[in-house]
Amino acid sequence: MANEGKPCPCDIGDRIEYGGLGQEVQIEHIKAYVVKPSSTSDKAIIVIQDIFGWQLPNTRYMADMLAANGYVAVCPDFFVGKEPWNPAHDWSKFQEWLEDKNPTNINKEVDAVLRFLKEQCGAERIGVVGFCWGGVATHYLALQYPEIKAGVSVYGIVREKEDRFTLKSPTLFIFAENDYVIPLDQVSALEAKLKEKCTVDYKVKIFPGQTHGFVHRKREDINPADKVYIQEARTDMLNWLNKYM
Repeated sequence: MANEGKPCPCDIGDRIEYGGLGQEVQIEHIKAYVVKPSSTSDKAIIVIQDIFGWQLPNTRYMADMLAANGYVAVCPDFFVGKEPWNPAHDWSKFQEWLEDKNPTNINKEVDAVLRFLKEQCGAERIGVVGFCWGGVATHYLALQYPEIKAGVSVYGIVREKEDRFTLKSPTLFIFAENDYVIPLDQVSALEAKLKEKCTVDYKVKIFPGQTHGFVHRKREDINPADKVYIQEARTDMLNWLNKYM
């Protein structure tokens, strides 16, 4: 799909049936998928969906992986009941669909999830991981919420906000070399501006030969050549979270 230049090719073919290890709950006005680690933890991660929504098996798989590494993981429905994008939809209508789903307009939902994690899960240290649409949201939250201890933005850049480089939370940015959604010149511009303006720790990393969606593929063995990069990116994500949380 990526080589067709579509707006957000998130490897639909890699989605397979995956029920997940957690459960769906209601958090104030939104639904969410929550999965907890095997032992009690005061560390939690908000996992932010891509355009295919909070029920995407790939994203739940990543939440389960985070829980297996000691984090309470919560993946809320940041579309608040609105229909996620479907690859069968007409891609010429994508921008119209996106109009009422702004990844930099999620504060109400984030605040509700933060309350839930603190009051009902005992979370004292909270981080954020987001993919594609959620990568943009993660970058945005890193500008807004100093209480967030760490962020990992996976193939997402905030483009619309003027002051988008003065991060308040240490943030890892993961990108794919062959991403038709995010050209490398935009990644280079982001890194240059962060170097100039950012006062907290950050890292920008580009993975060679990879395409949009590579980190949260569920079956990394679909293309064995990509497996090493998928595993490396996930290890980088966990190391970053472990370092700051």
